[in-house]
Amino acid sequence: MLRQYSTEAARQHRPDTAMARSLTPSPRLHWTSLATALATLTALPAAQAQAPAAVREEAWRQCAATTDNQARLACFDTWAQQQQPLTPPPASTWQAPAASASQQPEAVLQQAANAPMVQADVLPGQGLVPTNGGCRDPRYSEISRFFELEPGSDCGTFTFRGYKPLSVSVLRSDHINQQPSSPGKEPAPVRDYQPQEMRIQLSARTKIASGLLTDSSSGRKDSVWVGYTQQSFWQVFNPDLSRPFRTTDHEPEIFYVYPTDAALPGGWRWRYSGAGMVHHSNGQSDPLSRSWNRWYVMTGAELGHRWQVHAKLWKRMSESTPDDDNPGIQNYWGRGEVKLLWNVNDANTLGLTARGSLGKGYGSGRLEWLRTIGSGWNGGKSNLRLHVQLFSGYGESLIDYNSKRTSLAVGLSLLDF
Repeated sequence: MLRQYSTEAARQHRPDTAMARSLTPSPRLHWTSLATALATLTALPAAQAQAPAAVREEAWRQCAATTDNQARLACFDTWAQQQQPLTPPPASTWQAPAASASQQPEAVLQQAANAPMVQADVLPGQGLVPTNGGCRDPRYSEISRFFELEPGSDCGTFTFRGYKPLSVSVLRSDHINQQPSSPGKEPAPVRDYQPQEMRIQLSARTKIASGLLTDSSSGRKDSVWVGYTQQSFWQVFNPDLSRPFRTTDHEPEIFYVYPTDAALPGGWRWRYSGAGMVHHSNGQSDPLSRSWNRWYVMTGAELGHRWQVHAKLWKRMSESTPDDDNPGIQNYWGRGEVKLLWNVNDANTLGLTARGSLGKGYGSGRLEWLRTIGSGWNGGKSNLRLHVQLFSGYGESLIDYNSKRTSLAVGLSLLDF
C-alpha cells in the first residue's frame, strides 16, 4: 500500500498551481498529515527508481518545513534510514542528537503523529519562511538576523531589539583624565578620579519601516531603524568622591539598511549597505559639554558563519565656531572604522575594531574576546557573553575625545536580544 502511495505521489508531482497551493500551510492541518508524509518517506527507497529527483527533494523539504524539534527529528531520521542522502538539508547550526538504533519506523511514525507540529511557509524563490523564530532562526546568518535582511529572518516592525552590546564591566586604565579640556573652553576643575572604574552600556533599537525599496518577490527586505546607546563610566571604587558617574554619553540615531547579495573574491558574500545619522553628546554644561552630529554610510560582508567585516565612514555636520564644544574631534575620533569578527567556534568570538583618519596620527584600536555562557532560544546559542576588551587610543568616551589612554575591561555582555 505504501509502494502504491509513493508511485502515485511521483506521478502527481509537477510544478502546477495545485502544487503551489499545497505549499501553503492550512490552519486545518491535522497531526496525521505528518505521519502520512513520514509513511511516504519509508516507501521512498522502493520508488526511487521511478520517482524523479524533485520528489525526493520535496520529501526532505517537508521535513525541513516542520519547526517542532521532535517532529522534525523524527521525519529526518526516517528519511535518512531509508535511503542514501542525495541532497543535504538546509544549513543549520542546530544539530539533532543521534536517533536510537532500536527505534522502529512504526514507532517513529506514531511519535510524529502525536507530536505538536508547526509548519513553515515555503515561498517560491525565497526558501523557508518559518512561522516562528524569524530573527532568531539559526538557519540564517548572523548578519541576516541582525538586520532582518530576508523575509525568513524578519521579526516585524516596532519590536524591541538589542543593538550594541548591553554590558557591565570593570575597567582599569593606565591614565585617567582628571581635568578634561577642549580648545576655546576654560579647563574644568581638577577631580581626583581613579583609574579603576565600572563601565555600563545600554543599547536598543526598533525597526519602524521595511520593504520601502525592495519587492516582496525578491527574497530581500530593506528597513529603517531608530536606536539609542548610552555609555556611562562610574567611579564606584572611589568613596572619597561619593562614587560619582564620571561621564555618560548619549547616542540616538536613525539609519536605513539595504540588503545586498553579491559574491566577492575569496568566497565572501556582500550582505548589506546603508546610511544613517547620529547625535552624540554627554548632556553636560560648560566647560564639560561635548557634542557633535554626523552622517555615515556603512556596509558589511561575511564568509560563511565564521567571518564578518563591517565598515563605516562618517562626515561631521558643520557647526559654527561659538557652538563647537569639541573642535577637531573628527581628527581624534576618526572619520571611519573597520570591524572584523571571527567566530573561532560555537563558544568563542574574537573582534578587532580600528578607527581613525587617513593621514592623521590619532584614532584608536579595540581588541575583544567574547565567550558564550549557557544556552539560548530554542536550545540554540545564548546571547550572554563573558566579554574582555583591550582599548588603546583616543575617544573611549566623548569627554576623552582628545585624551589618549589604554584600558582593559572584563565583564558580561548581552548581545542582540
